[in-house]
Amino acid sequence: MDSRGPKIAVTHKNNITIAQLLDEEILEENTINDITASLFAVVAENQGVKLLVTFTRVKHFSSSALGMLIRLNKRVGEAGGELKLCSISPSLYEIFVITKLNKLFEIYDDQEQAMNSFS
Repeated sequence: MDSRGPKIAVTHKNNITIAQLLDEEILEENTINDITASLFAVVAENQGVKLLVTFTRVKHFSSSALGMLIRLNKRVGEAGGELKLCSISPSLYEIFVITKLNKLFEIYDDQEQAMNSFS
């Protein structure tokens, strides 16, 4: 079990919940499970949440991490909220394009653009 501490940092700004992924690599199942639990808890605590997940530090992630994002998107939608992603490196963004997940998610270059896009 990885005990290096939290996997996300959650802040709030202008009625938007910002979840910054803290690990450079999101590959291990334990890491993905920790992130999933943390993000799903944010959604459960905030009906209609406006959630922005930032990938500033992330350099690698697994297909399981993509699955987690798909489940998160479904959960946020069911809770009447909005999910947006930002600050994804070009090499990681390529994975979203290949899997066509760039059509499912609203993805922005930086946090400011993403924040301004919320209704």
